[in-house]
This record gives sequence, C-alpha cells and structure tokens, in this order.
Amino acid sequence: MTSSDLQEHLNLKAINLLQEDADKIQKLIEVQMENLATRYCPLYEEVLDTQMYGFSKEVDFAVRIGLLEEFAGRQLVSQLERNLAILYEAMNNKE
Repeated sequence: MTSSDLQEHLNLKAINLLQEDADKIQKLIEVQMENLATRYCPLYEEVLDTQMYGFSKEVDFAVRIGLLEEFAGRQLVSQLERNLAILYEAMNNKE
C-alpha cells in the first residue's frame, strides 16, 4: 500500500467515523424529543449543546491533523445542524 493509498484510506475512515457519530447524535436527539415531548427542556438543550460541541471538536481535530478537508468538515457539521433543525420543526408541528 502506497502512502497516498494509506492517506486516502485514513481520510475515508475519518469521514465514516464522523458520519457515524453524527448519526448517533441525531438518533439520541430523536429519542430524547420523543420522550420529553418538548424541546424546551433544559436537559435537552444541555445534551444538544454538549453533543454538538463535542462533534465540532472531533471534526476540528480531523481537519487539523489532515484527515479531513476543512470544507468537508464544515459540511458534516452543517448537515447535522440541518437535520436537527428539521427535527425541531417536526416537533413544533406536533405540539
């Protein structure tokens, strides 16, 4: 395996792991929204803030060590934020 093949493999692995983490955060928020029946709960807000902060730091780390392009990292964070906004809207429509 050449060094460029190894780098590409590591880059893909980083993207896949970050996407898995984003999916876990989204699922956690979905379950929490279903069980709390409102998004205006301090516990919900704290969990969301903590999870989003942690995820953004993971992405930042992957960018800083060269496993992920900055644009791709911003896309991952933005996509998760958009998905959570859709969940917010769906929850508001249920209330």
